[in-house]
Amino acid sequence: MTIRLPDAGGGLRTYEPRTEPLAVTPGTPLTSRIVFSAAHVVADPFADTSPDSPAAVDWDATLAFRRHLWSHGLGVAEAMDTAQRGMGLDWAGAAELIRRSAAEARAVGGRIACGVGTDQIAGGTLAGIRAAYEEQLAVVEEAGAQAIVMASRALASAARGPEDYLETYGHLLRQASEPVILHWLGPMFDPALEGYWGSSDLDAATETFLDVIAAHPDKVDGIKVSLLDARREVDLRRRLPRGVCCYTGDDFHYPELIAGDDQGFSHALLGVFDPLGPPAAEAVRVLDTGDTAGFRALLDPTVALSRHLFQAPTRFYKTGVVFLAWLAGHQSHFTMVGGLQSARSLPHLARAYELADGLGLFPDPKQAEERMRNLLSMYGVNQ
Repeated sequence: MTIRLPDAGGGLRTYEPRTEPLAVTPGTPLTSRIVFSAAHVVADPFADTSPDSPAAVDWDATLAFRRHLWSHGLGVAEAMDTAQRGMGLDWAGAAELIRRSAAEARAVGGRIACGVGTDQIAGGTLAGIRAAYEEQLAVVEEAGAQAIVMASRALASAARGPEDYLETYGHLLRQASEPVILHWLGPMFDPALEGYWGSSDLDAATETFLDVIAAHPDKVDGIKVSLLDARREVDLRRRLPRGVCCYTGDDFHYPELIAGDDQGFSHALLGVFDPLGPPAAEAVRVLDTGDTAGFRALLDPTVALSRHLFQAPTRFYKTGVVFLAWLAGHQSHFTMVGGLQSARSLPHLARAYELADGLGLFPDPKQAEERMRNLLSMYGVNQ
């Protein structure tokens, strides 16, 4: 049986869904790479909310999805931009998410790291920004999770130059009780972060970023780089102090960056490993055996889907991620906090379905097909 899918040109094309899922089951822990999936949140579809009201989260479904990721040996990067921080999930909701997920991680023995930002304030002075960072760091540390220090919209607005970043990050790192992960999120993910580290010149920004790390190498476990620039990431990781890891956040070039070269490799902290969790874990287990070619053979075919989900405007990739979670049966509905399910077009979602189905990502392909048909019908596409 075939299904008719809309394309960007306004027409319909015929697609024959696959009938068998990719056979991937939970396995042994990953050993050669540290791999975090930045996980999405599941909205409560019955909550009477609006796009500008506090998020209503389905906690049971949200935590169940994290158990799914942990079962495959992946770590969970919690309360990051994939969880719609600043795009539907406010700090109060993020703090509750951190506490609940960290408790769940302890219960099942899962690895977890959580985002620390300043999204409880809209702007302000450098002193206020430091205090906001400190408040969130305390929540993460009290929950027993590793901290990921995220880029701050407030700091991007208030900073006068590189020295303000050096002072702010230095102050926070001195407060941290354990080594943290520093996250450099590019403006393609959040336009408000243009000019982060005190310059729109990425070479100059890189020097400031490295200066922060060099001043506090004992407090930096690693860096997460989300610039979609593989060459820059490789150059940056080769300049890191010994013992400081690089976690790729490049959703366009992750197979080659994780595989690495004779001078090193990147670990991973990726939003695309939310929908790609099981096959990504299976590929890393192959890499654990030393079989780089086998790893690439498994992971390279997933890049087309990732590039599609993260196409410009990149910040709306979360819509495709949640859409695929619904098709895969990880949640019963396609509703997002903040109403973000409307942020991608029907042709975009149809292509995401086609690419994911071709990879065998859906545990129940027939259910995914039926849900896709229901969505198409709602949009007036007759089969």
